Amino acid sequence: MSMTIDPKQAAALLAVADTGSFEQAAVRLHVTASAVTQRVRALEASLGTPLVLRTRPCRPTVAGQRVLQHLRRVALLQADLQSTLATERESPISVTIALNSDSLGTWFLPALTSVLAGERILFELIVEDQDHTFALLESGMAVGCVTTEPKPMRGCLATPLGTMRYRLLAAAAFAVRWFPRGLNRTSARKAPVVAYSRRDTLQSSFLKEKFGLLEGAYPCHYVPGTHSHFAAVRHGLGYAMVPEPLIGSAPLDTQGLVDLAPAHPTDITLYWHAWTVQSPTMASLSERVVEAARRLLAPLP
Repeated sequence: MSMTIDPKQAAALLAVADTGSFEQAAVRLHVTASAVTQRVRALEASLGTPLVLRTRPCRPTVAGQRVLQHLRRVALLQADLQSTLATERESPISVTIALNSDSLGTWFLPALTSVLAGERILFELIVEDQDHTFALLESGMAVGCVTTEPKPMRGCLATPLGTMRYRLLAAAAFAVRWFPRGLNRTSARKAPVVAYSRRDTLQSSFLKEKFGLLEGAYPCHYVPGTHSHFAAVRHGLGYAMVPEPLIGSAPLDTQGLVDLAPAHPTDITLYWHAWTVQSPTMASLSERVVEAARRLLAPLP
């Protein structure tokens, strides 16, 4: 099996993985869909294994994930090499990061700002639940991720970032209506929860652990976006876990909020995963990510 990958075939595979279809990949590459198909098939033939599942959207096979990981790492290394050999880089480096919405909404953006001060980089941030971002790094869709997974996959490093603490909050009027005797199993079965998405397990894990309630045993709204999610709580749609950094330092009662479980905060430990062999750009980004996280998150015990 030849390990030399044709650049046009590599670009075709990356475009299919990024867009989810051969047609959209063709639009991105300014060629026909037939040309994209031929290039991907030629790459599969040269490597001796299928790389793409022809589903809707298209998904990489296990072998395809490994090839994508390799191609993205090579692209970063090549872009960094070009920047060291030229006084001005012709085009910016593209970097894809997977992270959870609460990190994006609180501490992550300052890390990008500090990196952009000295680099020409275009970021694509893929927002996913913190328990699922690791799969995007694993699949080759991202070159770094913020996740709850402590163990790195082969060829990667996992760096502890700190702990994000969550409080179970409700609007004061909502608490009076739904929890007149406080949070208990009976009231928790009736009061609506606000979850970020169907993959958000913060609220469901708490209710299962404290009251033995399974998902579906209580009503639930789904409101995506860290700030929109918190706004839904403040406007009385339901109660939910809210990250402490978002709450601020003002007393809850002055914000019209109530902590329904003050003795039971939820702590989520976050990790930064990136490749062991990094380009200078990724190494710089990794440093800034760790620094930004540790300024805001609680240190690990």
